[in-house]
Amino acid sequence: MTATTIAIAGKGGTGKTTIASVLARGLARRGHRVWAIDADSNPSLALALGLSKEASDKLLPLPRTVLKEGHDDQGRRRLELGMPASAVAERYGVTGPDGVTLMLMGQVEHAGAGCMCRAHAAARQLIGGLLEEDGVVAIVDMEAGLEHLSRGTDRHVRTLLVLLEPYFKALETARRTVELARELGIPRIVGVANKLRDEQDRAAVADYAQAHDIEIIAEVPFDDALRRADREHQAPIEAGCASVKEILSIATELQL
Repeated sequence: MTATTIAIAGKGGTGKTTIASVLARGLARRGHRVWAIDADSNPSLALALGLSKEASDKLLPLPRTVLKEGHDDQGRRRLELGMPASAVAERYGVTGPDGVTLMLMGQVEHAGAGCMCRAHAAARQLIGGLLEEDGVVAIVDMEAGLEHLSRGTDRHVRTLLVLLEPYFKALETARRTVELARELGIPRIVGVANKLRDEQDRAAVADYAQAHDIEIIAEVPFDDALRRADREHQAPIEAGCASVKEILSIATELQL
């Protein structure tokens, strides 16, 4: 059994980190060996998983040394993973609640420091290396927007969850995400309708998804319990509300 790689994408603020954290811990509770990868340059997955602020602040991003220079079939230079993915997880991963192993792609440390090119390359090669790991389920919290697709960070992802909120800018971002993901050749691309307040919200997302051939596998209601959990520095999965139950149902839809 090879690894299962699931990435979560969407416009900023659509709930990617919440869904990534609930899925990661929910799958771990089902007995899966779960690796969570925070591939956002403004990382917050550690807190959502339930690590303390102190532990989160001590997390170190993947160092440059996880990559080495190699060559493709045409002899062109490229960066590739310099060690097995399991060694990366052992050396640089941190064990969080429910036994989830968390790894951090990188983060912006200083203004004017330049692009995150190497960090994206590290995340891309780590996800590719995961395909050699038996029985691992990897949940990847992608950066908001579309840059991760233009950089090919998702190239080796097997399933992409695209979040759709019931307002036009979020829906349009979802459409462009799906289009680029199809170009990249991701095998399974599905939508998750999030923060639905009423039937009008549900219909707006359903109509848009149908018009753009996006399969919706979950409809997550807006739930104030999640806002309270965040305000009280509590992991979303601990809220135990209707939205958490619907997020956990995604695992069943993906046959995990």
